[in-house]
Amino acid sequence: MTVTPGRIVGIAVGALAILGIGVYGPAMLLGPLPAVAVATDSGAVPAPPASQIPMPAEGASVLAVIDDAGAANPVATGGEQGVVPIGAAAKLVTLLVTLNSLPLAAGSSGPDIPIGPEDYTDYARYQAEGTRVLQVSPGETWSQRDVLRAVLLASSNNHADTLARWAFGSVGQYTDAANEWLAANGFPDTRVADATGLSGDNVGTATDLAGLAARVVGDPALAAMLDGEVTGGVGVRQVPDVASRLGDQGVRAITRGFTDQALISFVFTTTTTAAGGSEPVRLVGAMTLIPDYETLDAAVTAAVGAAGEAAVPVDVITAGDAYGSAVAVWGDRADLVAAATRTSLGWSAAAGEPSVEVEPFTTANAGRDVGRVVVPTPTGELASPLTLSTDIGDPGPIWRLTNPLPIIGAYFADS
Repeated sequence: MTVTPGRIVGIAVGALAILGIGVYGPAMLLGPLPAVAVATDSGAVPAPPASQIPMPAEGASVLAVIDDAGAANPVATGGEQGVVPIGAAAKLVTLLVTLNSLPLAAGSSGPDIPIGPEDYTDYARYQAEGTRVLQVSPGETWSQRDVLRAVLLASSNNHADTLARWAFGSVGQYTDAANEWLAANGFPDTRVADATGLSGDNVGTATDLAGLAARVVGDPALAAMLDGEVTGGVGVRQVPDVASRLGDQGVRAITRGFTDQALISFVFTTTTTAAGGSEPVRLVGAMTLIPDYETLDAAVTAAVGAAGEAAVPVDVITAGDAYGSAVAVWGDRADLVAAATRTSLGWSAAAGEPSVEVEPFTTANAGRDVGRVVVPTPTGELASPLTLSTDIGDPGPIWRLTNPLPIIGAYFADS
């Protein structure tokens, strides 16, 4: 048989076709599929509205819940939220910065602090100015614990200066150290100009004051003083609790004072128990620039009462709610469904937008865990696994053979 050029070409083309089919078919039928496309919609599931906690329009105020890490997370704010004078609340910085430098164990009296001429001069000067003092005499010694109690409970200005000098050498050296500490510990908007809070240059935000309050109640030595565990006995000085106010409303005042610049500044803590819960929830509040005690008392009482009413569980994530979808290029589609219900208390129900994380996948059965949804709240993040509402299956041989480009792309993506 004569082999003509045309026959040679035909054989070559046929051979290439057979070879192509032999390679193309298996490659398409067995090749990887492209990952599904994930579309999320943070607004698909509206968060339940947070319970409203009334806060005063006057001044600057915040109510915050303390989370498991000891941080204060605001649940209600009122008035000015920028930098304002903080008055006597500056003494909280004096206490915390001193204890950061010279810690005091709970139950310990700490080292003795001698009272010298400068301490007595401060006492006489502040007394003449009509500000809060606690009497001292040269030659006395006060324990570290009792000086701290005098600053915390009696808001004693002369003891605040005594504490600063004892811990840092001078009030000026204290303010330098305090402002460094504030900047390093998440309070960049707060600055102190003295140890007492009498200067109008002591400034900060209500939110920062709540954060400082959380640190005070989180310190075992200071918490014991606030709880009345240190009251008297051998070697313990009598210190009046002049900061106390609204104790009959379940409020433990942390600091309270008046200056011309800050007007009334009041920092407090309270607890409430969630409905059905066993552990109390700790809250802290801060109010400054409040014009009078009638306004303050009404505002604190209303906020604390509303917080108690809001301490009921609400569903922040509900099982079955869809937070987006997964769509395959061959047409299969499934919703990304929350697998579990997660609850929080009413005041923190709408703390932030949900975020969705999904691991890349190609095919999966309904109910498979493919990612998770996370919702921030003031007391921490809540999360639930995300599962598929329906199957996303293999598209089958016809689609594979007629759609080579997605599969080729998946080959390159896997390489």
